Amino acid sequence: MGHEKKRGGGTNQTLPTTTTTTARRTSIPRGRQISKTFNNLKITILCGFVTILVLRGTIGVGNLTGGSSSSEAKKVIEDTNRIIAEIRSDSDPNEIEVYLNTNDTYSLGPKIKNWNEEREIWLQTHPQFPRTVNNKPRMLLVTGSPPNPCDNPIGDHYLLKSIKNKIDYCRIHGIEIVYNMAHLDRELAGYWAKLPLIRRLMLSHPEVEWIWWMDSDALFTDMVFEIPVRKYDGFNLVVHGYPDLMFNQNSWIALNTGSFLFRNCQWSLDLLDAWAPMGPKGPIRDEAGKVLTANLKGRPAFEADDQSALIYLLISKKDEWMDKVFLENSYYLHGYWAGLVDRYEEMIDKYHPGLGDERWPFVTHFVGCKPCGSYGDYPVERCLSSMERAFNFADNQVLNLYGFRHKALLSPKIKRIRNETVKPLEYVDQFDIRPPVQKKTISCITCELVVYYCFS
Repeated sequence: MGHEKKRGGGTNQTLPTTTTTTARRTSIPRGRQISKTFNNLKITILCGFVTILVLRGTIGVGNLTGGSSSSEAKKVIEDTNRIIAEIRSDSDPNEIEVYLNTNDTYSLGPKIKNWNEEREIWLQTHPQFPRTVNNKPRMLLVTGSPPNPCDNPIGDHYLLKSIKNKIDYCRIHGIEIVYNMAHLDRELAGYWAKLPLIRRLMLSHPEVEWIWWMDSDALFTDMVFEIPVRKYDGFNLVVHGYPDLMFNQNSWIALNTGSFLFRNCQWSLDLLDAWAPMGPKGPIRDEAGKVLTANLKGRPAFEADDQSALIYLLISKKDEWMDKVFLENSYYLHGYWAGLVDRYEEMIDKYHPGLGDERWPFVTHFVGCKPCGSYGDYPVERCLSSMERAFNFADNQVLNLYGFRHKALLSPKIKRIRNETVKPLEYVDQFDIRPPVQKKTISCITCELVVYYCFS
């Protein structure tokens, strides 16, 4: 259980695609069969009870026992119908029964084969939607949360702080933002919901060059640092990760999918298609989880998640995908919160925003915290206080332009740090953290023909 199979040192070897034991994957699980049989029996008994009530109301049998009003009988029938509906819901009205058909592969949608060409034609015929903004490739930040309120009411408050933080960063850096609360594919719930959303946004916004996914529990904590997009010319996926953990250790934490960038191109659509089949909930996801646990070092036994599935895909099909994947670790596209939040005061004393690395982390990601849920890997109080510190650490960088700062990193209250002046523009020039507009040069115009075309 969770042990590693010994493999040779070559990095081009592939991992197995099935567990060592074979299961009858096309049949309904025995537990579900028993549950459905029991539910059908209850429905049969209730239907018989309703029949007796109807007979009493229509042929007068009720007179033998003192009578009963038709309104009472109607109420009983309505209650019975409600109970039957609840039984048929099988305790989860949103649950979808998924039967794994080994002859079919799950798909995010119709197969698209010529997206690069179609997108290029569309861009040429729609000049009002340029692929660049201020001489930078157009970028769309995508985040979201479940459509229902949080289990913990304070979780909604921190979701609000999270989106405020992202809106601030995007406003400062000229990035568009989408906040999603809809499940576009009911089979890909939970961790997997981002995949159909990213695909739909790519196809619906051909003017966008980069789709940047960011989890709701991740916060920008360096409001000055910018993604060095020119660094990724020739790459289509940028994700925080470590090659040694990936290919030498096959670790299940070799990369993190809480914050990553996809180029809008055919290659990315193909990768999404290859990534998704482990995601449908039910037997498919459960069986895939066994494969991932058996082959990724340190992975606990649980259903397939999107991060483990991507690691497994990139390891097992390295030659097919990795030449277009950039594993970024020179700055914190993902920064694990537990080692950062208690050092913010030290960072303020020694360093300054704009570094993006361990000295002043670009993103602080609260992995294992579930402020919106009813469970988590860490105590709720610790997570919430740490998220408060991270939010205020970032918010101080925004408030500085306006002459304010939080009284403390754990305090929502603010204080004035300088007086107003009759020459406010002097403060704008001194404290504005928005990046200067880049001037387009002839060399840049020439480069665009190469840079912004999908590297597939």
